Amino acid sequence: MNTLYSTSIGLLSLATAASLSAAPITVAEVEAAQKAWGDGIVKIGQAKDAKAAAVAHIDKFYAFDSGTVLFKPTLASVDQFRGTEKEALSYFIGQDMKEDNGFALAPYTNVRWENEGIITDGDSAMSMGNYFFTKTNGEEVKVEYSFGYMKDDEGNVKINLHHSSLPYTPN
Repeated sequence: MNTLYSTSIGLLSLATAASLSAAPITVAEVEAAQKAWGDGIVKIGQAKDAKAAAVAHIDKFYAFDSGTVLFKPTLASVDQFRGTEKEALSYFIGQDMKEDNGFALAPYTNVRWENEGIITDGDSAMSMGNYFFTKTNGEEVKVEYSFGYMKDDEGNVKINLHHSSLPYTPN
C-alpha cells in the first residue's frame, strides 16, 4: 500500500471518527441555550459596558465564527437582515444603523420561552414559538421566533438562524 493512500485513509478515518463522536444536539441543550440567550439579553441591558456585554453575547450564542448566520431581528424594517457581527451588534446596542435603537438596552428583567416545537437532527436543531421580554414595569412583550442551531467545533450550541417578529395584528 502506498504511503499517500494509507495517509489519506488514516485522515479520512480520523475525520469520520470525529464526526461520529460529536454528540448530537439534544432538546435539553436547545432549551439551555435559549435560557442562557435570554439571560444574556437581560445582562446587556444591565451592564455598565453594554457594548462589551453585547459582543460577548454575540460571540457566545451566534455562529458567525463558523460560517453564515441568517439573522432577521424583531424590530428591523429598513435593513431587515443582519448577516455580520457588526450588524447584529448594532441591532442589540444601537450604533451603526439609523433604525437601531438598541433592542437589548430596554432594559428587560426576564426572557420567557414558549416553544411550539424543537426539532433535532444530529448536529443541528430548529425551534419555533414565542418568547416574552419582561420590561422593568412588569409588562411582557410577545415576540414570535424561529431559531436554527448548530454545534461548533468545540461542541457549543450556537445560533445560525434567528428570525423574530411581532405578532400579526389585523387592521
